[in-house]
Amino acid sequence: MTRKSRRLILITACGSVLALAVGLILFAMGGSIVFFRSPTDIAQQAIPPGTRMRLGGLVKDGSLRRGPDQTVDFAVTDTNATVEVQYKGLLPDLFREGQGVVAEGMLEPGGRFRADTVLAKHDESYMPREVADALKAQGRWQEGGEKGGAKVAPKPVTASNGGTLGPRSER
Repeated sequence: MTRKSRRLILITACGSVLALAVGLILFAMGGSIVFFRSPTDIAQQAIPPGTRMRLGGLVKDGSLRRGPDQTVDFAVTDTNATVEVQYKGLLPDLFREGQGVVAEGMLEPGGRFRADTVLAKHDESYMPREVADALKAQGRWQEGGEKGGAKVAPKPVTASNGGTLGPRSER
């Protein structure tokens, strides 16, 4: 066997082992590569209690209740299903009813979600894609906002050097 053929066999064997390892990793991860689950996903998939995940949706209007020791109860909805959330800690400044939120935590028996991290909407153009699709299907949310029936274009942001930055690109 020549030196060139041994090298080719070694490279082929290493490539095969690497491909097998990547395949096994992707198979093991299965459907768990998700940024967050909507309340409808949680209701339909019958996720067992004790599972760590991210829950995303809108904070349901009228559901925010503050308790002692920085305990906050609220509901997250995607307009089809609702999940009750309990969180202990300081909420982000942009957190309020009717706004997008992603909560990270654990599902408890009975369907309540105990969050240990809450992330709120970060700018006027952010909306989780699944929630936006659900709201669009019901006719309750429109891209770009509306005033008097006309679409409103986002205002450009002025940079510190006097230049103008255009509106953020679509995600």
